[in-house]
Amino acid sequence: MLKDNPSWNTKGAASRALLFFAVWLMVAGWEPADIPVGLFAAGAAAWVSLALLPVQPARPRYRVLLTLLLRIMRGSVVAGFDIARRVLKSRLDLRPGLVAFPVSLPQGNARNMFFAIESLQPGNLPAGVDGNALIIHSLDISQPIGADLARDEAQFALATRHE
Repeated sequence: MLKDNPSWNTKGAASRALLFFAVWLMVAGWEPADIPVGLFAAGAAAWVSLALLPVQPARPRYRVLLTLLLRIMRGSVVAGFDIARRVLKSRLDLRPGLVAFPVSLPQGNARNMFFAIESLQPGNLPAGVDGNALIIHSLDISQPIGADLARDEAQFALATRHE
């Protein structure tokens, strides 16, 4: 059973059940008749998710995580203005192409989360993985894409204790 699993903990189970219940309420609505079904569905989803993906100990560094979040938000705004500037020009100033970035994060959830975060950056889109390299499709390969990704990855690794 799940409780025999060393990675099982009540806090992790409650967090997942609460998350699944919140998703249920967003999808199904707040009708009182739906709440018992939602509680059952959330409990079942939490149980299955714990069986498939056990809780892993995590001690995030919140200050570093906040710094990373602010850096990503700032980068998104700057890149958004850069894309708008390029679009509004009479001649598009684009140098599209693919860039391979060697990822040092171990395979698994942390690497997948890093890829998802990088997909939020305007102008650059993760297009796949080739071995240990993340393939990025960029609107302008003359930009310092590799250096930006290396800085993001280092800060992400520090924030999630994957250094």
